[in-house]
Order: sequence, then C-alpha cells, then structure tokens
Amino acid sequence: MPLSPPQTQHLDSILPAEPLLLMGAGPVPISHAVSRANGVVINHLGETMDAVVSNVKMMGRYAFQTVSDKIIGVSGPASAAMEMAITNILWPGRSVLALSMGTFSGRMAEMAEGVGAEVTVLKSTGIEPVRLEQIREALSKKHYDVITMAQGETSCGVEMKCIPEVAQMAKELGTLVVVDAVCTLTTMPLQMDEWGIDIAIAGGQKGLSSIPGVSLIVFSDAAWKTIESRNVRQPHWCLDALKAQTFWGSQQYHYTAPVPGILALHEALRQICEETLPSRFERHRTSSIALQSGIETMGLKLFVPIKDRLNSVVAIQTPEDTDSAQIRKIMSKRFNVEISGAFGMDIMRIGQMGEQCRSHNLFKVLYALGMSCRQTGVDLDVSLGMAELELNLVIDPENLVD
Repeated sequence: MPLSPPQTQHLDSILPAEPLLLMGAGPVPISHAVSRANGVVINHLGETMDAVVSNVKMMGRYAFQTVSDKIIGVSGPASAAMEMAITNILWPGRSVLALSMGTFSGRMAEMAEGVGAEVTVLKSTGIEPVRLEQIREALSKKHYDVITMAQGETSCGVEMKCIPEVAQMAKELGTLVVVDAVCTLTTMPLQMDEWGIDIAIAGGQKGLSSIPGVSLIVFSDAAWKTIESRNVRQPHWCLDALKAQTFWGSQQYHYTAPVPGILALHEALRQICEETLPSRFERHRTSSIALQSGIETMGLKLFVPIKDRLNSVVAIQTPEDTDSAQIRKIMSKRFNVEISGAFGMDIMRIGQMGEQCRSHNLFKVLYALGMSCRQTGVDLDVSLGMAELELNLVIDPENLVD
C-alpha cells in the first residue's frame, strides 16, 4: 500500500504571530539586506557567482585581517568549519594541545580524537580561561603539531585574551595555531597575520550577523603547506580543503554551493566593511558594557569576573530559588524576546553580536529579563537598571538603524 499524504501545516501556523527578538548566543537577528540576499538563487558556477565569491574573499580578508588568499566558505555550521580545520591538519601520528574553557573549545579535541590524532586537553580551572603560565608549561614538556583554542567561549562567556602571546610561543616551536572566532570575529579585535594565527574559523550566525549554515575558514601559508604535504588519506570529501579550494580558488565545481547563504554572507561582510572594524568594535564594546551595567544595577549577578568576561556573550547567574527555563519562557511568551540557557550550568546568556547591539534591542531585552525575573519572585529594581543602561549607552543615530 502506498503511503497517504500527511496532514500538513502551513509554516505561518507554526511560527509565532510576532517574530521573537533573538538575543541569545546565536543565531542572531539579520539586517534587511542580508535577509533579501538570502532569498535569491543564482547559478553557483556562473559569472555572477564568480564575482560574489571574489568579493566575499576580499571582504573576508579585511574581517580576519589577513592577506591570505586561502579563504573558504563551508556549507555548514561553524562546527563544520572546525571539522575542516581539524581533519585537514591532523591525522594518526600527529599531536594537538586543545585549550578547553567549555563546550566549544573542547569540541575541537573531540574532532581531533575522531581522526586519530594524539590529543592532550588542557582545561581551565573554574570560570576563567586557560592561563598563559599553564600553556607555557605544557608546551615546554612536549612538542605539539597543533594548538587549538577559542577566542570567546560561547557556552559560558569567557574570553581568551592571551592569543597573541600563545601564538608567538607556538610559532617559535613550529606549532600550528587554530582559533575559533565564531562569536568574536568583527565584535572585537582579531589580527590573524599580526598575531600569527594559522587557521581562523567564523560562523555566519554569530559575530558576522548573517544566516546559520554557512561558515568561513582561513588558512595561513604554513597551514596550507601542511595540508598539501599530507600523505595520509583525507577522511572527508566535502570538507577536503584542497577540493574546496577548486571552487573558492578557481571557481570550478566541487559541489553545489549554498548560493543564498553565500549571498547573505556577502551582504553581511559588505555592511561590516562599510561600518569599518574600529567603529564596529566600539559599538559592540559600548553596547555590551552598558547592558552589563544595567543587569548588575537591576540586581542580577554576572557569571564571569570582569577581567575574563567576554563581551560578545554575556553570562548571567540565575537568581537563587528560580528556574532559568521558566524565566526564559516568560520572556519568550510575554515579551517576544529569546535568550539562551546553558550547557549544564545554571546561567542565562544574552548575545551581543552584530544586529543585537542596537539600542532598541538592548532596552527591550533588559526590560524583558527584569520583568520576567520579577514574575518568578525575584526582587529587582527594573527601572533603576533601565536608567543605568540609558546612562551608559552612547546613543548614536547609526546605532538605531535596523
């Protein structure tokens, strides 16, 4: 018997009547220009696409601050870009020192184990990054082919501030440096060439404020030479960097590229270039610090001490005798604002990336958070927090543009 067609639902009956304001750890809101680009399909091998790819690489070099021409778009989330990095430079017989501050920085260690590399995980102690002294000691005891780290640990809101110093040590030892910059690229300084980073990874849905599912990865000359010299079979086909370079380097067929996603990424990068990195960094810094000040003044506690705090994803301690999921549910249902929970930790996370860092979004998320906490019995002064946010937020007309 053939199957009968199922009862179907129109997407409009599933989506909320008013779209949720995405103020979590990703994905983030996108601009109208990015949204429009994401609705266009063109020939992935035509002249127009050639121009788009060329522009994405040119603008990507600015975002990563590199002169490398080995910029590749990945048809998948940032984790797929991580996997491209790991599976192209690691294989049985090679070793990696993985600096772990949480879920995402630890993920690269899992991937390295999957390809048979010898993996040493160096974990941070408590709510802090792995310290430079720990890394120096580990590198003095053994040679590693690769060292991996995240500039910002999205899962808990911790920033790794010593990347330039770590990269310098690694260069002196002939060790490749891989950096996850998914939530930090264009939200704070990252100087790929100047710092000595060999592979940098960014996902579209966070710092770049584009759509989920299309990512960027950049390889230094040293990393590319390692890839070209490997004599062990590459376990992946789609994630083979040499094969991917036939499209991103020579505009020849590898597989059908995610055309709408690349067009969206083009527009996101174009807007970053128009804003300029210094202005964008300052907008993100001002926005996040103002929000943090409002949260604390209102009566909530931030999770990470200020010296190690990541501005791109702000982690907040869930108030005692309350439930994070219940607070977030109220925010979603009553205020149409969504923030993130965490991976086993009793915290809530608010994103400060790209389009999230607009004045109207800050006021809305802070009010929704405060009032939802109050509804669960938390004694907060929401008005005082809102006033503190306004006092600390430099309201620029450009900051009000959607």
